[in-house]
Amino acid sequence: MSSSSSLAGEEKGAAPPPQVEQCKGVNGLDKVVLREVRGSSAEVYLYGGHVTSWKDEHGEELLFVSNKAIFKPPKAIRGGIPICFPQFSNFGNLEQHGFARNRSWSVDTDPPPFPVPTSNRAYVDLILTSTEEDLKIWPHSFEYRLRVALGPGGDLMLTSRIRNANADGKSFSFTFAYHTYFSISDISEVRVEGLETLDYLDNLQDRSRFTEQGDAIVFESELDRIYLGTPSKIAIIDHEKKRTFVVRKGGLPDAVVWNPWDKKAKAMSDFGDDEYKRMVCVEAAAIEKQITLKPGEEWTGKLELSAVPSSYYSGQLDPDRVIQESSVPEDSIG
Repeated sequence: MSSSSSLAGEEKGAAPPPQVEQCKGVNGLDKVVLREVRGSSAEVYLYGGHVTSWKDEHGEELLFVSNKAIFKPPKAIRGGIPICFPQFSNFGNLEQHGFARNRSWSVDTDPPPFPVPTSNRAYVDLILTSTEEDLKIWPHSFEYRLRVALGPGGDLMLTSRIRNANADGKSFSFTFAYHTYFSISDISEVRVEGLETLDYLDNLQDRSRFTEQGDAIVFESELDRIYLGTPSKIAIIDHEKKRTFVVRKGGLPDAVVWNPWDKKAKAMSDFGDDEYKRMVCVEAAAIEKQITLKPGEEWTGKLELSAVPSSYYSGQLDPDRVIQESSVPEDSIG
């Protein structure tokens, strides 16, 4: 067991301290639990650097994890927030979605300074570096630092910092996504706003390029699209739960929207036949244009998730919410 001070760098005696606990999860896998004083929480598995739980102050789960998820390496965990690196989907020669989501990460007890506020936040820093095995399939040395932070209002922030550590002077390129599975009431009751009029690549039609025609994205069948040049803020409105997820992102120009629907759900061994009704993936990503780093260069990709009452609509937040968030300026995530 590690103390919160050793995991998150919190000073002893700080009041009231957010809680950070390292413990065992499913099948004995190591995980870190973040708890905020008002009651919200998050769980991060060291296997995959994988956030598997994000609960609000009432204890309600906001992320979807399949009841059939296999918490056993080398299988990736189905649900939560898998990290797709250094490849999204099959955009390259590696395994689907790359290898970061099925590697064991370490707690980084002495990270370099992050340009992310940590006061009143429960957070943990993880690190993944190239192994000999990785270098055989992707011959590039890298350091990937991930901070997972839970804010006082229950907002969840993931900050990825990827650095080219090649000693041979070579650049490398990668694609990336936070493959977030949101828990919803029913897929037919959900709409995604903020992607209107944008171009997208349709993965169900050989990645042909189209322009979004609707005033929002609604779900009536399988949907798998990569939206391009997306705004820094996207909303997922769940009418039945009267709740809206707000996705804020920085350094990630694309957004993937996915629901497998019934036929594909039945074809996945680690996914329940009817679970597609209770999840939707809206993923902050960098896919169309690869990110290229020269030796020593570092890229930062940020994701911030919040759950607010459904009076939210595109471009506007509840007045109370704006006041709460005034301490986190818009450019801190951009």
